[in-house]
Amino acid sequence: MRIYLDHAATTPVGQAAREAMAPWTSGGVAANPSSVHRSGQRARAAIETARERLAAAVGAAPGEIVFVSGATEADALAILGTLEAKSPHAPLLVSAAEHAAVLQVASREASRGRPVTMLDPGAAGAPSPDALRRTLEGLPAPAGLVAVMHTNNETGALADVPALAGIAKEHGAAFHCDAVQALGYAPIDVRSLGVDLMALSSHKIGGPQGVGALWVRDGHELVPQAVGGAQERGRRAGSHAVAAIVGFGAAAEAAARDALVNAERTAALRDRLARALTRDGGVHENVDGPRGPKHLSVRVDGVDGEALLLALDDAGVEVSAGSACAAGSVEPSHVLTAMGLAREAARASLRFSLSAATTESEVDAAAERFAHVLARLRAMPAAYGPL
Repeated sequence: MRIYLDHAATTPVGQAAREAMAPWTSGGVAANPSSVHRSGQRARAAIETARERLAAAVGAAPGEIVFVSGATEADALAILGTLEAKSPHAPLLVSAAEHAAVLQVASREASRGRPVTMLDPGAAGAPSPDALRRTLEGLPAPAGLVAVMHTNNETGALADVPALAGIAKEHGAAFHCDAVQALGYAPIDVRSLGVDLMALSSHKIGGPQGVGALWVRDGHELVPQAVGGAQERGRRAGSHAVAAIVGFGAAAEAAARDALVNAERTAALRDRLARALTRDGGVHENVDGPRGPKHLSVRVDGVDGEALLLALDDAGVEVSAGSACAAGSVEPSHVLTAMGLAREAARASLRFSLSAATTESEVDAAAERFAHVLARLRAMPAAYGPL
């Protein structure tokens, strides 16, 4: 039996999404929601129903939801679309532990001459409100945008988003929050969080791959990046992926409804797994601070992380070394090194990520296989020792 513990990378499509998508994936009449005929109107109605479902899941108004191809596009649209409406000298502040979807956009902005400041996540894995305040007060010009994710995709570290967003606003800066790993496992209400923009993803919550959304606060100025059509009220051109959007809406509704139950159950399983893995004195958790319920990041003394990852896969346990978007990279996790871990410790780290569908028997079996694999690798230091 293979055990899948990489739910932070993607999740199986759930029942709610499958059922909602069925009429649109069973070979029926093709329809473009921008067409005015009856089939087009039907497709448009399905899109708007999904928009209402997603908006309700995050406490938003439907007109504030912009459907995009995924959270990577949502992050880029939030940052580039916001900054393009501001002075080219307005600084961009991002956490050094952000997803590459944010960091690479920040790097591009820096290459174009915009001041970019990286916020230190510290050992807790997320910038503190005090650190953000000090940074903003020390800038030579008012900041244009601050970007800090809600729940880190590698470690699960939680940011104090309401406090951070409040401080950003005190200094006249907009605030963008990547909440991809939070929806379905935390109560998400955009008004309570106080943010201006929020990125969301379908395939992290039991919806299909290839669709995401950006919530944009009503009144926030956003310059479209994809042009060529009037879709999404002119904020993102391109024909809608009807079936995927319909599945996203259904998945979001289910995720929001079950968030508290999912969080409690998944956190208990995560803690059970952590206790089992760290019984060996050479296995340590990486996060020193609040974290979401489904992530477990550990480092292992005396074993190369890539070797351990591959050996676990051979043993039928599917985990990751960090973000799935960095798969194949020989570099240590930028998230862990930003938190202060040495490069060697970061290379010796693994991410286990669970879901509400994970079972106790899967957790226990994964821990047992982990122990066997670790013992075997440690018995072969010449071949599998640290790099």
